[in-house]
Amino acid sequence: MRLSQVIDELGLRALTPVQDREVTGGYVSDLLSDVLANGREANIWITIQAHRNVAAVASLKDFTAVILAGNREPQDDLLEVASQEGVCLLSTPMTSYEIAGRLCALGVPPS
Repeated sequence: MRLSQVIDELGLRALTPVQDREVTGGYVSDLLSDVLANGREANIWITIQAHRNVAAVASLKDFTAVILAGNREPQDDLLEVASQEGVCLLSTPMTSYEIAGRLCALGVPPS
């Protein structure tokens, strides 16, 4: 599934430029070390973390996108670093649990 389809189907708001890449799975965690150990390339990562280290982890793991759940607003330095690193940040009012369920319903498998 393409990222643009996920964005359209779930009504996600793009906070940084979107590259319409393939989505191979999803991962939900707020513990950065857990995401580093278990996230996979081309995943969508769902988190409530909104600081600059999110962009570093997403870039290192080559995630397709990061969804900030619960209407979390990113810190300014996260937006700056994410834009520089080409990390697609998305936002939703849904909780992490709800957005994960909706991704599964679309056919996005767990990581």
